[in-house]
Amino acid sequence: MEALIEPFGVVFVQRALWAGVLVSAICAIAGTWVVLRGMAFLGDAMSHGMLPGVALASLLGQSLFLGAALAAGAMAAGITALGRSRRLSQDTSIGLLFVGMLSVGVILVSHSASFAVDLTAFLFGDVLAVRERDLLHLGLSLAVALVVATLGHRAFLALAFDPRKAHTLGLAPRVAHAVLLGLVTLAVVASFHVVGTLLVFGLLIAPPAAALYWARSVPTIMLGATAFGATATVLGLLVSWHWETAAGATITATAVLLFFASASTAALRRRAVPRRTFRPPEPAHRSEERSVTP
Repeated sequence: MEALIEPFGVVFVQRALWAGVLVSAICAIAGTWVVLRGMAFLGDAMSHGMLPGVALASLLGQSLFLGAALAAGAMAAGITALGRSRRLSQDTSIGLLFVGMLSVGVILVSHSASFAVDLTAFLFGDVLAVRERDLLHLGLSLAVALVVATLGHRAFLALAFDPRKAHTLGLAPRVAHAVLLGLVTLAVVASFHVVGTLLVFGLLIAPPAAALYWARSVPTIMLGATAFGATATVLGLLVSWHWETAAGATITATAVLLFFASASTAALRRRAVPRRTFRPPEPAHRSEERSVTP
């Protein structure tokens, strides 16, 4: 029991725990829509598209958070603009911007004397170095994500299942898509300095995908994804403490393992519980014949 409690008696591990829980909630809100709409490639591209902003901010000595936000915002705007072209599919637009932004970012980072250190921190983050100011930023980001998800729930839901119906209902699917891109951008920007861009994608996808096997409504999926993410944070920090592994990567790997555990459990449950076969009602004239049959 002491082995489970001991790590969380350290101040920086406590901050890492709170940061992981807040990131899990933010990623659960945005990631649920990413999973439901099949936008996984977009999430991956957004997480890497921040590199130019982060690299430029690092070279100029400015806020990395602000640089990441500007770069991610520019990429979201570019995806929205290119998405209006009838000649290019959305995947093609995302791929072009993904490669372009990543290339520019690497070029900028290569001018830094601490190239390897800067790039490693960007890709993998450092959850154990979270400060109280970072927790405040994450709390504010979570509040904004909750407001956006609540106000846009109806439009997001219609957009996820039938964009044409969303247009018919006057829900402005293009505007809803742009706002949803902004929500994903917020989740990626708020989370990258905690677990890094390569790993934030795992928290954005794995917990909502795991919750999808057990939930029947969007809010329930979000709550389940938050629970899976928080569990991955606790277990990941424990494993990282005792095995001396990278904390952010361990948390993300745990989230992915929880997804496979959830999928396997759901599959076993379906096999254990027999499916009910539907028996159509017996025609009325036959029941009448039975009633008069001696």
